[in-house]
Amino acid sequence: MAEQQGSPGLGRGFTFVGRRQELDLLLAVTRQPPAVVLIEGEAGMGKSRLVREATAILKTEGWRVVTGFCHPLREPLPYGPVVDALGKVGPWLPATGLPPTAGALAPLLPDLADRLPAAPATPGHPGALRHQLIQAVRSVLDAVGRVILVVEDLHWADDATRELLLLLARDLPDQFALMVTYRAEDLPPGAAALGAAYRPPPGAGGTVIRLSPLTENDVADLAGAALGAQATPELCAVLHCRSEGLPLVAEEDLITLRDQACRDVRELERAEVPTGLQEAVTERLTSLSPIGAAVVDAAAVLAVPATEAQLAEIAGLDGDAAAEGLIDALRMAVLRETDTGRYAFRHVLAQQVAYRYIPGPRRARLHRRAIDELQTHDPVPLVQLAHHTLATGDRRGWLDQIEQAVDQAVTLGDTGTAATLLHRILDHPGVDTERRSQAALALARIVHYGVDYAVTVRELGSVLDDPQLPDAVRGEIRLGLGLVMVKVGADPAGFRELAHAVDELATQPHKAALAMVNLALYERDGAAAHAWDWQDRAERTVRDGADEMSRRAAPINRLILMARDGDAAVWPLLDRLPRRDAAGAVLGHATYALYALAEVAVQLGHDRRARALVVEVGALLDHAAHGRIECIPRVVELRLDLLAGRWTRLEDDYAAVAHAHPDVKQIKVDRALCQGHLAFVQGRHSLAHDHFATAAAVARGTSEVDVSIRIAAALAAFRLAEGDPQAAWAIAEPALSMVRGLRSWARTMDLLPVAAEAALACGHHALVERLAAEAESDLCDRDAPAASAELAVVRGLLLRATEPARAVEHFAEAQHRWQDVGRPYEVAKAAERRGEALTCSSPEDAAAHLADAAHGFTELGATGDAARCQHRLRELGVRTARRPGRRGYGSQLSPRELEVAQLLVGGATNQDIAQTLFLSPRTVEKHVARVLAKLRTERKDIQSRLPHAGRRGSHEPA
Repeated sequence: MAEQQGSPGLGRGFTFVGRRQELDLLLAVTRQPPAVVLIEGEAGMGKSRLVREATAILKTEGWRVVTGFCHPLREPLPYGPVVDALGKVGPWLPATGLPPTAGALAPLLPDLADRLPAAPATPGHPGALRHQLIQAVRSVLDAVGRVILVVEDLHWADDATRELLLLLARDLPDQFALMVTYRAEDLPPGAAALGAAYRPPPGAGGTVIRLSPLTENDVADLAGAALGAQATPELCAVLHCRSEGLPLVAEEDLITLRDQACRDVRELERAEVPTGLQEAVTERLTSLSPIGAAVVDAAAVLAVPATEAQLAEIAGLDGDAAAEGLIDALRMAVLRETDTGRYAFRHVLAQQVAYRYIPGPRRARLHRRAIDELQTHDPVPLVQLAHHTLATGDRRGWLDQIEQAVDQAVTLGDTGTAATLLHRILDHPGVDTERRSQAALALARIVHYGVDYAVTVRELGSVLDDPQLPDAVRGEIRLGLGLVMVKVGADPAGFRELAHAVDELATQPHKAALAMVNLALYERDGAAAHAWDWQDRAERTVRDGADEMSRRAAPINRLILMARDGDAAVWPLLDRLPRRDAAGAVLGHATYALYALAEVAVQLGHDRRARALVVEVGALLDHAAHGRIECIPRVVELRLDLLAGRWTRLEDDYAAVAHAHPDVKQIKVDRALCQGHLAFVQGRHSLAHDHFATAAAVARGTSEVDVSIRIAAALAAFRLAEGDPQAAWAIAEPALSMVRGLRSWARTMDLLPVAAEAALACGHHALVERLAAEAESDLCDRDAPAASAELAVVRGLLLRATEPARAVEHFAEAQHRWQDVGRPYEVAKAAERRGEALTCSSPEDAAAHLADAAHGFTELGATGDAARCQHRLRELGVRTARRPGRRGYGSQLSPRELEVAQLLVGGATNQDIAQTLFLSPRTVEKHVARVLAKLRTERKDIQSRLPHAGRRGSHEPA
C-alpha cells in the first residue's frame, strides 16, 4: 500500500505506512455525515493509529472530536466510554438553547451540570431510562455541530453501552460521525460489534474497515523512515517475520533498535518479545480453561503447526478433552487453523510469549513428550528433534542430531536449511574445535549454493583464526570464503583469499585448481595480465590427477577467457561442450560456464545468443541446483529485456528478484542501473541521478570491471544531458583508462560514445582520434558487435562538424549494427544522430530521420528522448503529429497535458518536465495545475488516476 506521512506525535514518531486506502475510505465516509464507521482488527493492527491520523486531518477541516475508551474491567461501568467522551464537549456547548432532553445527562456529567438543562425525573422503567439517555446524547451532539465520537476497543464494552451506541447509530444527528474500533475475536461469541446487526439508516453513510497485516514493503518503509540507510533488506525481512505485519510489534522492535543502536539482524532475532504483545497474549492465556491451556502449552512447545492428534498426545489429553481444549484456544484467538488443517499461533512472537508462560518443569516434560511423538514419524523430522533435545539440556545429543539433519538436508539438495543448521553449530557456545571446524568445512563446501553472505563471511573468517586448524582444512575453508566473497559480494579481497588458499591446498590439487580458475577471471590491480598464466597452471595441476570432474572443469574456464577477449572461435567450442555426463546428470561446471558466457555475450553485443544461453541455463538448473547462479541468469535476462526495449514489467521483475536475494550485490547494482535508465529516458532526471548514485555506492570497491564501466557510462551520459561535459569527462576518463589498460575494447558497454562526446565537448579532438584508432586496431580481429557499433558512433562524432556527409554514413552504419544486435533504443539514438548531422545540408532528410527517432523513442516509452526529437523537428519548421481530437479538450487532458501527466506518474519534478519538454518553469506550473485539476487528484496520487500513463513497452513479445 502507499504511504501517508503522519505527524510525529500521532504514532510515537513513526511514519504512517500501509493504510492509505483505508485512510482515504475513512475520510471519504466521514466527510459526508451522518456516518458510522466500524474499524476491525486484532490487537496491535493499527486501528487507533488510523483513527488518529484521520481525526487529525478532520480537525483541520473544522470537525470536533471526542473520544471514549472501553476498558477490560470485569464489571464495566455502564455508558462509561460515551459519558467520558461527552464530558469533553463543555467548551462547545451553546450558552442557551439546549433542549430539555439534554438534562438527562446532568447526573452522569456533574462537571457540565451548570451548562445543561435541569435533569428530568428518572423513569421507573429501565427501557424508558435508556430512551431518555439516548435522546439526551443525541441532543448534546446535535448542539455541538460537526462532531466525531470515537469509541475505542468496543469489544470490552458492556451491553448497555453497546445498546446505547446501536440506538444512536440508528438515529444519527445530521452533522455527526461515529467511529468505533474493536477486535472481532474478542467480541462475545456470536455477537456483532454493536450488539446486533447494523445497517446505516436512509440518508446516512457507513462502512466496515477491516485492517490486514502490513506487507514486507510496508515494514521496510516504516524501518527506512526510522533508521534510514541502516534499514537493510535483511533487517527489514527479520522485522516483518517477527511482527508478521503487526504495526505494534514492528514499532516496538524499531524502538529497541533505535534506542540501543542495535542494527545486527541476529541480535534482533534474539530480542525480547515487545511488551505490548506480551500483555495482549498473556491476557488471553489467563482466560483459557485448564484443558485449553494444556493444548496451548503443547502448541507452544512444538513451535510448528500441529495436528489435533499431535497436540492431544503431547498435552496428555484424550480425544474429547483435546478437542474441547482446542476449541477454547481457537475461540480465544490464541491459536488459529491453517490451510492444511493444522493448528498454530497467530504470530511467532505470540508462541514465544506462551512458551515462556509455561513453568520450567512442565516445559521440560512436554519437550520429552514431543521427542517421543516425533520419533514415531517416518522420516523422523531431525531438525525438530534436535530442537527439543537441546531444550531438555542434552547438548551432545543435539549436536549429533543437528549434524545428521545437515547431512539429510545436503542429500535432499536443501542447502539453505543445511547452511542455517551449520550456522547454529558455529554460533553455539561450547562446541569443541574439531566439530566447529568440521561445521565450517561443511559450510564452505556448500557456499556456492546460496548462504547468508554477511554471516558466512564472519563465521568462516573466525574459524580461520584458529591456529590449530590443519592446512588442508584451512585451505578448503578459505576457498569457500574466497568464493562467496567473489561471487556474492564482488569483493576484491576474496581473490586474495583464493590466492592464499592455493598454497594451503597443495595436497588437494583439484581444489587448488578451482581457486586458480577463479583467479584467472580477476581483471583489476594488474591481475588481467596473469589470467592465462592462472588458467594454464590450473589445467596442468589437474591434468594427471585422479579427479575426473576437475580435469573436465578446468579447461571449460578457457572458454570464458576466450569470450572475454572477443575470440570468435569460442562459440563453436561452446556448442560442442557436454552439458551432461554419461549417466545424464547435469554438469554443474558446464552450467556455470554457460551462465558466465551469457553474461560476456551481453557485454559483446551477442544479445540473441545470450538469451538462448540464459534459457538453456534455466532449463539445466531445473535439474541441478548451482546456488547463486540460479538468480544471476534471471538478472542477465532482465538486462537483456532492458536492452531489447521490453520495459513494461521490468521494474517489478527486478524488485521480485531483489526481494528474493537481498544480499547479492550484482542484483542491487543491476536494478539501480535499470531504474536509472528508465527514469533518464522518461525525463525524470533527478530520480535517474539518485538511482545511478545508488548503483555507484553499492558497487564501490567491486571486483567486477564491467560493473564499473557500465556505471561510469550511465553517470557520464547523465552529466552530458545536464549540459556539463567537463563533469561527464571527469567520470568517463578513469573508466576509459581502465579499458585501455586491460585492452578490453571488445567490452566497452556504452562507454566509448559517451566518453568521446564528452571529450570532444571539452576540446580533446586529437585524443578522441587516438582512442578511435586504438579501438579500431584492437577490434579488427575481435567478434564484438556492440563495440563495433559504438566505434561507428565515435567516427561519426569526430566528423559531424567538418564532414557531415561522412558522419551520416558512420551513424547509419551504427544504426544498422544496433538493429542487428537488437537494441531499439540505440537504433533510435543513431537515427537521431543521423538527423542532427543533416540539419544544415539536407533539412528534409534530417526531419525524416528525426521523425523516425521520435517514433522509436515513443514506441519504447522514452518520453524524454521523444520530446527532444519533437522539439528539434519544430525548430526545423516541421509540424509534429497531434493526437486526434478537438482543440477544446474540456475536462479531458490535451496531448501536452497527457505528456506532463505521464512524466508526473514517473515522479518527475517540475524542473525535469521543463527540461524534458523544453518548456519554461512557469508554463510547466500551469500544465501541472491543469492536469491535477482535471484528474481531481494530488501529485502523489496521480498514478491511480492515470493508470496507463507509465511505460508503454511496445517491444514486448506478442
